Amino acid sequence: MSTKMRESQSAVIERGVDLVDVHDTEPFEVAWAGEARWYIHFLRPVEGGSAEFRVQISPDGLNWIDHDGIDPLVTDAQGFHSIPVDRFGHWLRLRSTRLSGAAEPLLRIYLELKE
Repeated sequence: MSTKMRESQSAVIERGVDLVDVHDTEPFEVAWAGEARWYIHFLRPVEGGSAEFRVQISPDGLNWIDHDGIDPLVTDAQGFHSIPVDRFGHWLRLRSTRLSGAAEPLLRIYLELKE
């Protein structure tokens, strides 16, 4: 049994972004990690609104595709949500899309990584 403590990292990727239409987080290099989890917090919820979140992967941080093993998360524009991620490559980002609602929700987005 290994006595080595697992490495981990938590990052606040977006502290408060207005979701006007479509928003991509900055690329985050994650090659060292074995698992990841996105957290999405609606700081300013929108009654009757909805949003979609897609986990995207990249080999170089420049060219992006949707993660082939994770369906997009479609949710009401309120509350706190998470998306677990495994089998990713070197880079991750999260694409957020406002689907409906009269106002723009305000988001805080976190990325948690573990070895």
